[in-house]
Amino acid sequence: MSDENRRPLTSRNSAWAARLASWAVLKGITPNQISQASMGFAALGFLLYWLSPQAPGFLQFLALLIAAATLQARLVCNLIDGLVAIEGGKGAKDGPFWNEAPDRVSDLLFFAGAGLAAGNPALGLLAAALAIATAYIRELGRAEGFPPDFSGPFAKPQRMAVLTAGTVLAALYATEWTLTVTLWIIVAGAAITILRRSSTLITKLKAR
Repeated sequence: MSDENRRPLTSRNSAWAARLASWAVLKGITPNQISQASMGFAALGFLLYWLSPQAPGFLQFLALLIAAATLQARLVCNLIDGLVAIEGGKGAKDGPFWNEAPDRVSDLLFFAGAGLAAGNPALGLLAAALAIATAYIRELGRAEGFPPDFSGPFAKPQRMAVLTAGTVLAALYATEWTLTVTLWIIVAGAAITILRRSSTLITKLKAR
């Protein structure tokens, strides 16, 4: 992963991220392992979402809160793997694969899980498909030689922020209804993002 292909994130310059990346380098943890760990958090999140409707009272509350935490843990992995790869000089030849593939798996697991918790699996799969499609348009542009388009309004950080907030609210109030509304917001935002990125890419291709 080259520096120009990285998502612009203010958190990349934070002291905590630098310390965590330095710790990973000292421990010999590779960027690929960190990327793979993000799928582990996503799998745990899926399991918690899936189990939450059957869990009684406090256990459902706890399952959803931990699921929200796994969403943020996935984002931390996405941040730290790049820091270790580039700033830490630990990038590998197969790094581009592990930088992208786990993200698509994570999107599928998180949104499918949220759909199950909402009692609407199809809606969760629709959100997952649109999330994956936003990345597809970005990578298609890169394949055509253009800089990666990380534009929103619902790029990955925004999708994860909304799903995290919706999951926390669902732990407190009307789980199925809250998660259903959350997923519809993500579906709408991701659809707009796809249209925006597609329009930008088509314009660039025509002007080339």
